[in-house]
Amino acid sequence: MKSSTQTILTHTHVPRHIAVIMDGNGRWAKKRFLPRVMGHKRGLDALENMVGYCADAGVEYLTVFAFSTENWRRPQEEVSFLMGLFLQALQKQVKRLHDNNMRLKVIGSRERFNAEILRGIDEAEALTAANTGLTLSIAADYGGRWDILQAANKLIAEGVSEIGEEDLNRHLMLGGAPEPDLFIRTGGETRISNFLLWQMAYAELYFTDTLWPDFDRNAFNHALASFRLRERRFGRTSEQLPSEQQRG
Repeated sequence: MKSSTQTILTHTHVPRHIAVIMDGNGRWAKKRFLPRVMGHKRGLDALENMVGYCADAGVEYLTVFAFSTENWRRPQEEVSFLMGLFLQALQKQVKRLHDNNMRLKVIGSRERFNAEILRGIDEAEALTAANTGLTLSIAADYGGRWDILQAANKLIAEGVSEIGEEDLNRHLMLGGAPEPDLFIRTGGETRISNFLLWQMAYAELYFTDTLWPDFDRNAFNHALASFRLRERRFGRTSEQLPSEQQRG
């Protein structure tokens, strides 16, 4: 990618909604002979930077996979550190989001979080609920299959006899938000790992070897440049696309 990446990007060329799997924190730490938890701490710094990049570019929604349902299987010490880091972000970083007119949402099951974290989530969401800038959604104790099942179960409880797409969308954890236009996964893996399975049907997928703590503004601009060059078809052939989209 040429160094002129920044010059070709305008607000009309950026996705409205970006979804991210922030992979590589542990490997980043290992390469530096540091404890894995230090990689997670640097990963939180990278997330703060990412929020700024998105806001500067005109992205309206950023959804990040912070903690999956499978992550509970990690060593207890690491899980405890991640929960503490999550609480720290809720207590301290949410003020920065609020001061910049940004909204915070936490999506996922809340059954396994302790009372302090639950209180932090409620307070952070309430504080930023009326903000009109970028919406940051943090997926914590989240799984895409779980999301679809919980939405379907809510509809069953409502007595819905025949479930339509809009019915399901209404009860998904990201209900009300547009579907992601761009999915970014750092760290070299090339799978979506049970993240937003329903919502990413037509997302453009971007994979990079860059470890999450190293995902800086230049790496972000490379992802946006790649998105700009995609021909978004949404299941249609090029002949079925509007003429302006065919032109790119």
